Amino acid sequence: MTRAAVIGAGAWGTALADVLARNGHDVQLWALEEDVVASVNEHHENARFLSGAPLSAALGATSSLKDALRDATLICAATPSQHLRGVLRQARPFLAPRAIICVASKGIERDTLALMSEVVADEAPNHPVVALSGPSFAAEVAARQPTAIVAASVDIISAEAVQDAFSNAHFRIYTHDDVVGVELGGSLKNVMAVAAGIAEGVGLGFNSRAALITRGLAEMSRLGAALGAQPATFAGLAGIGDLVLTCTGSLSRNRAVGLAVGQGATLEEALRGKETVAEGVATTRSALALANREGVEMPLVEMVHRILFDGHSAHTALTELMARELRSEQDA
Repeated sequence: MTRAAVIGAGAWGTALADVLARNGHDVQLWALEEDVVASVNEHHENARFLSGAPLSAALGATSSLKDALRDATLICAATPSQHLRGVLRQARPFLAPRAIICVASKGIERDTLALMSEVVADEAPNHPVVALSGPSFAAEVAARQPTAIVAASVDIISAEAVQDAFSNAHFRIYTHDDVVGVELGGSLKNVMAVAAGIAEGVGLGFNSRAALITRGLAEMSRLGAALGAQPATFAGLAGIGDLVLTCTGSLSRNRAVGLAVGQGATLEEALRGKETVAEGVATTRSALALANREGVEMPLVEMVHRILFDGHSAHTALTELMARELRSEQDA
């Protein structure tokens, strides 16, 4: 049995904490919100972020980072990506020496353009870091539907420890050594899901969606190659697997935001009243900045950025995409 802490009690963090608890580990879930702590401890449900999903009675929750992290040898960070650094900075005094930090947050930090594993390495040096990513809606994981994702690390022993801790009959973890590729796949697919939602919102059909997913994968792979990722990673669970799920699944928060924008809502209107974070919105800014830094062409990311932040018409932007210079598929 492992003493584990999950930092961040959104839908994904809660689902991961439940997996660990049902696997027999001693787990504490840290939540910023006191109502979430009470809901988990008193009713074995996260009524705010994962309503209707019964949680293991063995799962405990706390709003104290010190209590959550006490003696934890496996720490899973699942905060929104833009808050990860700040939370880790608060948590640093309470980290057990050499505790494995498994980062399940998906995104690119806006100011530094750092991947989440790099944020962890900055704020918690001397701790093994494992990136967890892949096609996984939290509600389906909590419902114990078969799911397969990836644990990536340069430290194979730590990746295998995460694999062993989380894996069970319905939740399968594969290990990988391409941290950059796995993290980029998990981050950039959210931008592509916003694009897919926009396309659907303006009335485009399955042909358009298939083209968007395929060209989105090409963009992800180009940026990954520029940053040293393995091209084959994008053909796996953390690449095409997560991309297809997020671009097509009705549970996708990012697709839903894009859908609303495509139907005429402003970004503010599309986000209003939502408890959960659509990571693709912030990642659009970061991804475009990263692409510009690396000199990588990413027309879909550019399109989403113009629509979300520059007031560009979704109909016009999609027409402009189709009017780009013709070229070989292998070239672009």
